[in-house]
Amino acid sequence: MTIDDFNVLVATEEHTQFAQTICDEMAESAKARGTGIAKRTAEYVSNKMRQGKAVIAFHKDGTWAGFSYIESWGHGDYVANSGLIINPKFRKLGLAKAIKTKTFFLSLKMFPGAKLFGLTTGMAVMKINSELGYRPVIYSELTDDDQFWKGCESCVNYSILQSKGRKNCLCTAMLFDPKHDTVKIPIDQELLEHKDEEKK
Repeated sequence: MTIDDFNVLVATEEHTQFAQTICDEMAESAKARGTGIAKRTAEYVSNKMRQGKAVIAFHKDGTWAGFSYIESWGHGDYVANSGLIINPKFRKLGLAKAIKTKTFFLSLKMFPGAKLFGLTTGMAVMKINSELGYRPVIYSELTDDDQFWKGCESCVNYSILQSKGRKNCLCTAMLFDPKHDTVKIPIDQELLEHKDEEKK
């Protein structure tokens, strides 16, 4: 099995049937790793799909394989690619990078000029982010939108974040600012072409 056995696409209404499965796997994965995660509901994930702010992957046999979504903060000035999850049976095939890459370019398309950021405890995600062009930053460079930080309340490490005055925690903060940072991988021409078609 290789990455070519999968389809990675922008999620739509028809994919909402997989929302609960995705949420369950997010929770199980975090539990297995012993790390914190902001909890998501099936309705929340479904809404992201309906809004075209999510990326979903399937094996060629139709099995759900992976997912990620986009959230905007600070009136669209900051954008986070969140909720990356891979079906356990399809891990270590390069699918996480394929989904992160698609979500990255979808973010640039939907929120031109916005700063892309993320908080993660996972080394694999940090590596992928670095390959895309993100760089580690201090928390003060992230959004000050209280709604974003409210999402951390369901994390097991929230007390640490509070005790540090929201200045740091166990997660590593990473940022991609299109005004100053350079995309390090080939541009997703498929998304660019799709954008051009929308203008016609």
